[in-house]
Amino acid sequence: MIEIVQVLPLANHDLILYFVDGKIKKYNVEHLVGKGVFAPLSDPDFFIKRCTIMNHTVAWDISGRFDPTTCVDLDPDVLYRDGIDVKDPLERIA
Repeated sequence: MIEIVQVLPLANHDLILYFVDGKIKKYNVEHLVGKGVFAPLSDPDFFIKRCTIMNHTVAWDISGRFDPTTCVDLDPDVLYRDGIDVKDPLERIA
Protein backbone atom coordinates (compact mmCIF):
# COMPACT_ATOMS: atom_id res chain seq x y z
CA MET A 1 0.00 0.00 0.00
CA ILE A 2 1.29 3.44 -0.97
CA GLU A 3 1.32 5.87 1.95
CA ILE A 4 2.38 9.49 2.16
CA VAL A 5 3.80 10.49 5.52
CA GLN A 6 4.64 14.15 4.91
CA VAL A 7 3.87 16.85 2.36
CA LEU A 8 5.50 20.18 1.60
CA PRO A 9 3.19 22.39 -0.50
CA LEU A 10 4.93 25.05 -2.60
CA ALA A 11 3.58 28.32 -4.02
CA ASN A 12 3.66 27.12 -7.66
CA HIS A 13 1.19 24.25 -6.94
CA ASP A 14 4.03 21.77 -6.56
CA LEU A 15 3.87 19.24 -3.77
CA ILE A 16 6.94 17.60 -2.32
CA LEU A 17 5.75 14.20 -1.15
CA TYR A 18 7.46 11.94 1.37
CA PHE A 19 6.41 8.30 1.05
CA VAL A 20 6.59 5.61 3.71
CA ASP A 21 9.14 3.67 1.62
CA GLY A 22 11.57 6.63 1.75
CA LYS A 23 10.92 7.93 -1.77
CA ILE A 24 10.57 11.69 -2.22
CA LYS A 25 8.64 12.90 -5.24
CA LYS A 26 7.41 16.17 -6.69
CA TYR A 27 3.94 16.40 -8.16
CA ASN A 28 2.35 19.50 -9.68
CA VAL A 29 -1.43 19.88 -9.27
CA GLU A 30 -1.84 22.89 -11.58
CA HIS A 31 -4.01 20.79 -13.94
CA LEU A 32 -6.59 20.42 -11.12
CA VAL A 33 -6.55 23.93 -9.67
CA GLY A 34 -9.81 25.82 -10.07
CA LYS A 35 -11.75 22.82 -11.42
CA GLY A 36 -14.78 21.33 -9.66
CA VAL A 37 -14.03 20.27 -6.09
CA PHE A 38 -10.48 21.59 -6.54
CA ALA A 39 -11.67 25.20 -7.08
CA PRO A 40 -10.46 26.33 -3.62
CA LEU A 41 -6.88 25.37 -4.52
CA SER A 42 -6.65 28.47 -6.73
CA ASP A 43 -6.28 30.54 -3.54
CA PRO A 44 -2.53 30.32 -2.76
CA ASP A 45 -3.09 30.79 0.96
CA PHE A 46 -5.68 27.99 1.04
CA PHE A 47 -3.45 25.71 -1.05
CA ILE A 48 -0.55 25.98 1.39
CA LYS A 49 -2.23 26.40 4.78
CA ARG A 50 -4.96 23.77 4.36
CA CYS A 51 -2.70 21.11 2.83
CA THR A 52 -2.29 18.14 5.16
CA ILE A 53 -2.07 14.37 5.33
CA MET A 54 -5.30 12.47 5.93
CA ASN A 55 -5.81 8.75 5.44
CA HIS A 56 -2.20 8.35 4.25
CA THR A 57 -2.50 10.80 1.35
CA VAL A 58 -2.47 14.51 0.53
CA ALA A 59 -5.66 16.34 1.37
CA TRP A 60 -6.96 19.88 1.69
CA ASP A 61 -9.15 20.62 4.67
CA ILE A 62 -12.25 22.32 3.26
CA SER A 63 -14.21 22.75 6.51
CA GLY A 64 -11.37 23.95 8.74
CA ARG A 65 -12.03 21.12 11.22
CA PHE A 66 -9.60 18.55 9.75
CA ASP A 67 -12.55 16.22 9.24
CA PRO A 68 -11.66 13.50 6.68
CA THR A 69 -15.26 13.53 5.41
CA THR A 70 -14.99 17.18 4.36
CA CYS A 71 -11.65 17.16 2.59
CA VAL A 72 -10.45 16.98 -0.98
CA ASP A 73 -7.72 14.41 -1.46
CA LEU A 74 -5.57 12.87 -4.17
CA ASP A 75 -4.96 9.22 -4.99
CA PRO A 76 -1.60 8.24 -3.46
CA ASP A 77 -1.04 5.62 -6.18
CA VAL A 78 -1.25 8.31 -8.88
CA LEU A 79 1.04 10.62 -6.92
CA TYR A 80 3.60 7.84 -6.54
CA ARG A 81 3.36 6.66 -10.15
CA ASP A 82 3.34 10.09 -11.81
CA GLY A 83 5.48 12.04 -9.34
CA ILE A 84 9.04 12.96 -10.27
CA ASP A 85 11.81 11.62 -8.05
CA VAL A 86 13.62 14.48 -6.28
CA LYS A 87 16.19 14.96 -3.56
CA ASP A 88 14.89 16.17 -0.22
CA PRO A 89 14.72 19.99 -0.47
CA LEU A 90 14.72 20.23 3.32
CA GLU A 91 18.27 18.83 3.48
CA ARG A 92 19.54 22.11 2.02
CA ILE A 93 17.93 24.06 4.86
CA ALA A 94 19.52 22.09 7.70
